Amino acid sequence: MAIRAPYRSLRGISAAVALLAIGAAGCSDVSDAVDSAKDGAKKVARQRSVFTLHVGDCYNPNTKGEGEETLVEIVPCDEAHTGQVVADFQILEKKAYPGEDAVSAIADKRCPAEANKFAPDTWALPKGVAVFYYTPTTQSWATGDRAVSCTYTKESGTFTGSLEAKSLKPEQKTYLNGSNAVYEALWSNQPEKDDVEADLPGYKAQAKAVAAALDTHLEGLNGIEGTEAGKLRTQLKKTAAQWKTASNAADADAFYIAYDSAFTGIDPHKTVAVRKELGLATTVPADEAEVWAG
Repeated sequence: MAIRAPYRSLRGISAAVALLAIGAAGCSDVSDAVDSAKDGAKKVARQRSVFTLHVGDCYNPNTKGEGEETLVEIVPCDEAHTGQVVADFQILEKKAYPGEDAVSAIADKRCPAEANKFAPDTWALPKGVAVFYYTPTTQSWATGDRAVSCTYTKESGTFTGSLEAKSLKPEQKTYLNGSNAVYEALWSNQPEKDDVEADLPGYKAQAKAVAAALDTHLEGLNGIEGTEAGKLRTQLKKTAAQWKTASNAADADAFYIAYDSAFTGIDPHKTVAVRKELGLATTVPADEAEVWAG
């Protein structure tokens, strides 16, 4: 299978190679070498085929960068690790191998949504953790492989513990489902052109999708009690109206006028108070903060 990710850890040293370090050295050196050999043996024993990964598995890759990988090191989640499998699915809509770009496009679309089911509060993720995935290659597809394994992987360093959400309250789930859907509508419908003038229909379609997601989010918020939840409802009603205005803009100038307020209205910083009220994470992720700071 192929990994689509900018980072993978270095291949681990095998027990046999580690044992070569034990020679005519001092006791301390021999002891260190033995410990290294034991670590290497443990790593080898933990190797598992990427074709047998399960949701919830915590692991360390054996290669660095994008490319093909057949084995990873499965580790207990309470040990430091690089990634965790958060979802998997089969590509059943294609009979022949559709090509690397097409497979990646399918994973790009489905993995973020699947990952949100495993860990709905993305603000609670360790810094640097992002969605990655393993996909079939031309060769593995020919053998019947159709599986995509979605992961949360740290681009640099490791993290400890499982990322799976535990015991979320109904109101927390409702809020997160609505909030995540709004941002998914925004980014998954992002037009390729940077200028509205170059693709006004595309930007209007994006605005329509965000407005629809906000309407659904507002329906959920209606069932959540709390002072801050009430304040957010009031604000998002205005914001949803601005997105709808943008979606119906007659020209680029009209779109810009509506979009400025609409985009500002979903600034994640404006949700910190309600998140605190609901007992959710309250630190805006660095990548999101950077987008709205600009």
